[in-house]
This record gives sequence, structure tokens and C-alpha cells, in this order.
Amino acid sequence: MTQEKIIETLLDFIVADDERAIVGSTTSNEVFNEIALELYRYQYSFNDPFRHFSSQRGRTPRTVKSWQDIPLVPINAFKKLCLSCCRPDDAPYVFTTSGTTETGVKGKSYHSSLDVYDASMTRGFKEFFIADRDSIEMSVLYPSEEVMPNSSLAHYFSLAIKNFGTPQSAYVMNHEGIDFEALFERLNEAEVNKEPHALLGASYSYIPLLEEMRAREISFSLPAGSRLFDTGGFKTKSNAPTLDDFYTDISRAFGVPRDMCINMYGMTELSTQFYDQGNVVCPSVKFGPHWIKTRVVNPVTGRELPQGERGVLAHCDLAHFNIVTSILTEDAGIATADGFKILGRADGNDARGCSMAVEEFLNAAQT
Repeated sequence: MTQEKIIETLLDFIVADDERAIVGSTTSNEVFNEIALELYRYQYSFNDPFRHFSSQRGRTPRTVKSWQDIPLVPINAFKKLCLSCCRPDDAPYVFTTSGTTETGVKGKSYHSSLDVYDASMTRGFKEFFIADRDSIEMSVLYPSEEVMPNSSLAHYFSLAIKNFGTPQSAYVMNHEGIDFEALFERLNEAEVNKEPHALLGASYSYIPLLEEMRAREISFSLPAGSRLFDTGGFKTKSNAPTLDDFYTDISRAFGVPRDMCINMYGMTELSTQFYDQGNVVCPSVKFGPHWIKTRVVNPVTGRELPQGERGVLAHCDLAHFNIVTSILTEDAGIATADGFKILGRADGNDARGCSMAVEEFLNAAQT
């Protein structure tokens, strides 16, 4: 299958509004598996490190019969090797990781096209964040794509404003930090005009904002229909609050109920995002659209674990077609009946298992 045909097939599946779009349905599962195997054959043919690794594991297009059989690539491999089906120099779009988990080392995702990425983002955002309305005024606590051209999150927010923001939507953060005066003026106007407002940003962006609001002794009561969006967690931030405290604090500060405080879980190593239905209870259950599937696995054996048993999250994202679809994260989690919960970073035996998986991948991929 050519890249053009792959993009066409993926776009058709992502925008589907029939039984193919019903997560867990027989039709959706069958189509997902068919496309996943086609992408595996494509990546096996054109992604050299992945082919070497897969072959070392005894996995080839002849032996892989389902998406669960596709070898999982540990996300730290993105920092060590070039994983791309096209030549890196031919990839017009390159997203880099923040490098927070390994100082100074950033992983890269090479995109030969953003058509599928953009379709994935807009369908997911509409379905999980703004399903009840066509548009909303947004204030974004993150630098623009012009300031951070290699940030997948900056691109994500640009798509949010472009597709779902009102003309008054704006960024309220630049390289110097949050523009508090502009943001507070916008939130005051939302209160006066009784127009719903969406505040979107990285989780850690809310910390200095809350501190500034406490220092000024101000809070807001945003109109019904307003919502708060955060993503990324706190990782190495030393002043990180507990999840429960965090959502309590932002809910009170902006007058937005916790069921309208939505967390998005995504990463540079994927082209699809997960969402929850608010954070009344923490940790929340995360859901994904029909073109991505998640398992909780033992990082050493790759064996899928039963519901409720702690392991490491593994994702198969069809939208990540030019790199690899199946990745092993370093996030601990448990499977639930309809999604999964994130329990923080893998530790103990799980962390050692992730490190072993990286070492195994690098040894195999470079032979």
C-alpha cells in the first residue's frame, strides 16, 4: 500500500460515522485490525530499525496476525534512533519531546504529512471536549506554534483555536510567561457577558496562574458551559500538587465544576489523544477514539494484564502511520471496563522492565 493510499484509508476510518466508529463493535474491531496489519507491513518495509527489532523478535508480516502481535517499541527508543518510514530530511514536520525525563535528550517524531494527525486531533477534540457546542471562546496558556514550531502541543492548540475557537480566542502566554493582565480582562468579560469560556493549557501552567490569583486575592465565576483543559501532568515539577488538590484548586479559582475540568493524555510519540469526562474522582478514566487501542501489559513479557492489575500502558495508534503504531510507554496504569486509569510513572519492577525493553530494542534495531 502506498503512503497516499494509507492516508486515504486512515482519513476514511477516522471520520466514519457508522458502525466502524463504535468503539468495541465487531465491525470497528475488524477494520482496526485490518488497517493495523497493513500499517505493520508498511512500517516493516520502510522503517529499518523497526524491521530489525521485529525480525529479532520473530515477528514478520507472515507471522503477525493481529494488532496485539505487533512488537511494542519503547518510547525511549525515540530518543536514541530515527524511527521513520520516510527519510528524515524528507519529513516536512518534526515534533520533539520536552526532554524532561532524560536531561537534554529529546525524542523526535517525523511526519511526512499532517493530514491524518490533524483529522485525528479535530475528531477527538470535538467528541470528547466540545461535543455540546460548535465553538467557544478560548484562552490558551501555552506559546503559539510560531514560537514553538516543533511542539506537537503547540500545533494541537492551534488546531483547537482554528476549528473550534471563536474569533475572540487568543493565546495568553509567550516566551516571557503568562500575560496575567490580558487573561484576567478576558475572564472578567466572560463573566459580564455570560458567555462560556474555555481555558486551555499545560497542567504546570496553572500553578503560577493560581499563585498570582492568590496574591491578588481574586477568583472568577465563569458562566455555565465554561470548561478547563489541562494536559501533561507535572513530571519533575517539585511543587506539584496531588491530582485531587489540583482539580479542587482550579475548580474553585474559576468557578468551573470538576466534571468540566478535562484532562487530555497525549504524547509526541502518538498522533492521537485520550480524554476523560471530568475529574470528580481522581485518577479519572481515560477514553480514546476508535482508531487507537490501549492495553496494560507486563513490560518484560509484553503479556496483557487483566482489568485492575497494575502494569504499563501500551498503545496502538493507527494515526501514527509514518513512525510506528505500537508503543510501550513508561506510564503505569490499570485497565477498566471502558478505558484505563493512569497511576503515574512506572516504578520498581515495571520501571526496570521498561529499561530492559529499551535495551532489547536498541540491541536488535542496530544489528
